[in-house]
Amino acid sequence: MIDYLPNTIKLLHYYKKLGENTFEQLEDNQLFWKPEQDTNSIAIIVNHLSGNMLSRWTNFLTEDGEKEWRNRDQEFEDEIHSREELTSRWNQGWKCFLDTLESLSTDDLLKVIKIRGEGQSVMDAIQRQLAHYSMHIGQIVILGKMQKGADWQSLSIPKGQSEAYNLQKKVI
Repeated sequence: MIDYLPNTIKLLHYYKKLGENTFEQLEDNQLFWKPEQDTNSIAIIVNHLSGNMLSRWTNFLTEDGEKEWRNRDQEFEDEIHSREELTSRWNQGWKCFLDTLESLSTDDLLKVIKIRGEGQSVMDAIQRQLAHYSMHIGQIVILGKMQKGADWQSLSIPKGQSEAYNLQKKVI
């Protein structure tokens, strides 16, 4: 239990960096590209993540995680129009989320909070959002990779290079 929060925060920083490394590889217009009309662009996913983070993690221990001021449906509209705005929303959401996690103590993990009126432990809420956010970051990475094609710079071990990586790390 003592290691849960620091390990989770470390993992979340990793996922945040995956998203940022994807943004860095893309031209501005690629952040707004949709593979089909009814799908989400990277900008829309960022807008949704930010909205979710701000709602869930503002006054986390004392208010329901689904705030009255949140308009979830609007998060899936084309509201972001520049890289600067995308970066600002991304950072705003992550700051709220990570600052809240870093303020928690081990004793807080078993407290009950509410999301849409449903009670759950703080630890369960963190796990729920870890899964939710990592799924969307995976979508961001896939959208970036689809657009870059052969110019994509792998964010992990490149295809066909596992053996060389393992030898370098002396895993084998």
